[in-house]
Amino acid sequence: MIKNILLVGLGGGIGSIARYLCQRWFAATYVHSFPWGTFAVNVAGCFLIGIFWGISFKTFDTNESWKLFLMTGLCGGFTTFSAFTLEGIGLIKEEKMGLFFSYVAASVLLGLLATYGGMRLTKL
Repeated sequence: MIKNILLVGLGGGIGSIARYLCQRWFAATYVHSFPWGTFAVNVAGCFLIGIFWGISFKTFDTNESWKLFLMTGLCGGFTTFSAFTLEGIGLIKEEKMGLFFSYVAASVLLGLLATYGGMRLTKL
């Protein structure tokens, strides 16, 4: 268990640093009101988790450590949006379209409302 926690923590640390550096680079390079850094990180994280997931069923099937380091840690630290999309794809593959649309809509809407609520709560 400790080994797994350390793998997730190491991957998460690397992913978080990579996210910070990417967002800083985009902010310095593309001065615009659109959040290009976050957008790029989310799309890149989704692409990476897709690659890691695809590889995991070919070569990592018996090595849970790589899944924990790359998918949970690295992608999780880089962006949690990647895990959200992977879970969404899982619902599609299971042909649970109603649940998929509910999950996506509720996650986005409630996520926005929760963020706004937290911001409002701290301004009291």
